[in-house]
Amino acid sequence: MATAARPPFLAMAAAALLVAAWWGGNAGTAEAQAPVFACDASNATLAAYGFCNRKATASARARDLVSRLTLAEKVGFLVNKQPALGRLGIPAYEWWSEALHGVSYVGPGTRFSPLVPGATSFPQPILTAASFNASLFRAIGEVVSTEARAMHNVGLAGLTFWSPNINIFRDPRWGRGQETPGEDPLLTSKYAVGYVTGLQDAGAGGVTDGALKVAACCKHYTAYDVDNWKGVERYTFDAKVSQQDLDDTFQPPFKSCVLDGNVASVMCSYNKVNGKPTCADKDLLEGVIRGDWKLNGYIVSDCDSVDVLYTQQHYTKTPEEAAAITIKSGLDLNCGNFLAQHTVAAVQAGELSEEDVDRAITNNFIMLMRLGFFDGDPRQLAFGSLGPKDVCTSSNRELARETARQGIVLLKNSGALPLSAKSIKSMAVIGPNANASFTMIGNYEGTPCKYTTPLQGLGAKVNTVYQPGCTNVGCSGNSLQLSTAVAAAASADVTVLVVGADQSIERESLDRTSLLLPGQQTQLV
Repeated sequence: MATAARPPFLAMAAAALLVAAWWGGNAGTAEAQAPVFACDASNATLAAYGFCNRKATASARARDLVSRLTLAEKVGFLVNKQPALGRLGIPAYEWWSEALHGVSYVGPGTRFSPLVPGATSFPQPILTAASFNASLFRAIGEVVSTEARAMHNVGLAGLTFWSPNINIFRDPRWGRGQETPGEDPLLTSKYAVGYVTGLQDAGAGGVTDGALKVAACCKHYTAYDVDNWKGVERYTFDAKVSQQDLDDTFQPPFKSCVLDGNVASVMCSYNKVNGKPTCADKDLLEGVIRGDWKLNGYIVSDCDSVDVLYTQQHYTKTPEEAAAITIKSGLDLNCGNFLAQHTVAAVQAGELSEEDVDRAITNNFIMLMRLGFFDGDPRQLAFGSLGPKDVCTSSNRELARETARQGIVLLKNSGALPLSAKSIKSMAVIGPNANASFTMIGNYEGTPCKYTTPLQGLGAKVNTVYQPGCTNVGCSGNSLQLSTAVAAAASADVTVLVVGADQSIERESLDRTSLLLPGQQTQLV
């Protein structure tokens, strides 16, 4: 069953392997933008504030900042779209950036421009993890964080990246399985530690005292592995899990991520676990993540999940109660605007104390202190020399190719492999994904350095004849073009089939109902 879910990712690996990912952007002619930062050294007034004192500890600086805020100001720092606070010289900041397998444009905190038109795109984690190479996981994280910092220095990216996805891919019909390292808790744990350590490690920048290169986030906590399957949606799904199954299967990757990876953040999920929304479960958040595992960081909700527990799960009677129960359970940051809208009223109603709010935003500010956000212009600090020249480098692209090589899984070889370009006079390249570009990148993607399809890669080596076989991946009805595909295969020395799914078949918010190849692709094969 597991192998049936893998064809699209094998195709993705083949594409990554064949890509000569070269970035020919016009970075040399575009102008850099200033990155966002607080505590501008050129402003003498700010130098008097304790939170701008770089010699003080991060926690002391954060407490000083919180002490200067009104309640109305404080609630703005409970959400991902952090507002500017001009009187203290604090600019707006967007917490939500993604880096699942490279710097992504999915989160609003990151974007591409003529200055940095693309970033190195690694294979999806489901393939990378198949290498079983922990040092590779870390090396990928190091490249991704270098490119992220480079983009931050020119105003194109944040510093907080909500990756990796370390949920257990127990059911191969799950649409988001492509984002995960797979179904094994041990391998997923090793992936989490390696990738997170690579992302966050600040050693190369010469910084200490808990400083971070970027802040990673292990998600989605916990027992989350369904999106939308035959009417069952993640927003209302209640995972009934025994304590043993929770401890043996779903929790180990998160435990390793916090204890061994020292991750900066954990994201709670949409679903309930045994009747409680995870973002409102004090035992799971305050008890396990902070109490048992000693998280040194912040806890963030999946996007709009606080709103979901009130409006869709009907877990609380009022929005103020929802704001109160999540913050008191240990939530620090809300992806969405719910806490900004309802927290003041919750405090005024006596359902939440201002000290509870202080605790949450203090955790958030400590993280920004560790990232250097309150240390002035990042171009004058560690990693300040990074810029567009450090994105899509030849060594970064080669690591992406090497990752694809190590992750490809050969299920069977009857003597046909390896192929020799010298002995092949003609090759038929067949399949609905044979000339696909965007499909090869996967989801939670960024703009890659360059797109190269399997057909283009193979065509650069041998003489090829191309037939899609189906006009689309669904391969249903009149889309099947079997006769032309068969004719092309019959006249060629070698036939390469590139079949499988794409985001129209499985993705976030769309689970598969079958493990078979889509439509009539089996007939095509």
